[in-house]
Amino acid sequence: VQLQACGGGLVQAGGCLRLSCAASGRTFSSSVMGWFRQAPGKEREFVAAISWSGRSTNYADSVKGRFTISRDNAKNTVSLQMNNLKPEDTAVYYCAATRVGFGATSVADFGSWGQGTKLTVSS
Repeated sequence: VQLQACGGGLVQAGGCLRLSCAASGRTFSSSVMGWFRQAPGKEREFVAAISWSGRSTNYADSVKGRFTISRDNAKNTVSLQMNNLKPEDTAVYYCAATRVGFGATSVADFGSWGQGTKLTVSS
């Protein structure tokens, strides 16, 4: 599956933003989709994942209650709604796909990656 993320930008702390990821390929609807982020000088880290059906979601503790992942299998898209943004959310955000199964949270488990979209949260 090929992925392309968009929607990043500059936002003030406390603000909100929605990232989207468009997918092409036949395996999207059977893939677990995830969002990761990488801050400057840090390793890429898991943010959220959603099962192929959309019924199950998983979040990193740092974003739980503020971020919401969703998907539309009819449109081959996955989104990340980010509310109450904090400066520490500043990073390049990547969408990714895996067929390892729901529960995967490591970078190594995800085989397909988008190009990344940059989010900057100002204080």
